[in-house]
Amino acid sequence: MANSTVLITGAAGFIGSHLAEHLLVGGHNVFGLDNFCDFYEPNAKRRNLEVAITNPKFTLIEADIRDRSALDAAFGRYRPDVVVHLAAMAGVRPSIENPKLYTDVNTIGTANILDAAVSHKLSRFVLASSSSVYGNNDKVPFSETDAVDHPISPYAATKKACELMTHTYHHLYNISVTCLRFFTVFGPRQRPDLAIATFLSRLANDQTILVFGDGSTSRDYTYVDDIVSGIIAAIDRCGSGPGYRIYNLGNENPISLGDLIATIENVTGKRARIERRRVQPGDVRRTWADITLARSELEYSPSTSLEAGIAKQWDWVQKHSQG
Repeated sequence: MANSTVLITGAAGFIGSHLAEHLLVGGHNVFGLDNFCDFYEPNAKRRNLEVAITNPKFTLIEADIRDRSALDAAFGRYRPDVVVHLAAMAGVRPSIENPKLYTDVNTIGTANILDAAVSHKLSRFVLASSSSVYGNNDKVPFSETDAVDHPISPYAATKKACELMTHTYHHLYNISVTCLRFFTVFGPRQRPDLAIATFLSRLANDQTILVFGDGSTSRDYTYVDDIVSGIIAAIDRCGSGPGYRIYNLGNENPISLGDLIATIENVTGKRARIERRRVQPGDVRRTWADITLARSELEYSPSTSLEAGIAKQWDWVQKHSQG
């Protein structure tokens, strides 16, 4: 993918901004598309791009993936070699409150991106999917060959729908597609509604943290730089590998919520004051990635431990809270 031109949708988000920086360091031209929606503070997303925006190889495109004409204009003007489609309404709990919005943005928006890719003869497409498609899968670790026909949130259902849609476009138009199922990504700039970001922010301000359930639920926490390395490998695979693939990108090491809090306490040196609430609808019991396929075909090898990653995120939170 030397000197490729990459279009990243959702470029101002947590993962998108990190990916943009890594690609720019590699010498690629990057076009970042984002609508700066108010799911969380738009100015925080603009701050995410503070490094990328200073690079002459980066161009920001402010547009909504539901706006087909804006997408056509962007594809026609910038002529990307590959699309990394990260833009989506994220989060399990808010998707239950507003399923129509999630369906509209995630599925129709993805169809618009795919249509634009076909119209402009793009041959490589990388889709951000989610471990949430596995639902409450009894078999662990979760493998790409497992049935994922029982999502338990609208968000998960839209991600499964997007995987199916990209397969259809691969079949009809011979686009090389790679779908990446991310497992609980964390690190600096993490979305503020996610557990680690919330816990660290509240600890920094000496506030009580809310814990849903008894602490026994578990997640396969994956540091953002490891995820980015997997995305870049997937971009490469799209140019030379099989036409359609799905990969888990996780850390292969599930951590219980109780152990997560203990790790955060050790890293920060602060004792958490906990207020317990009942488990929320749509939350899965556990996630656990089988990364055998990604390791074999993408040479994906996550290397950042939970403790090391939280330490980096804690440093970022402290600097950010100081202005």
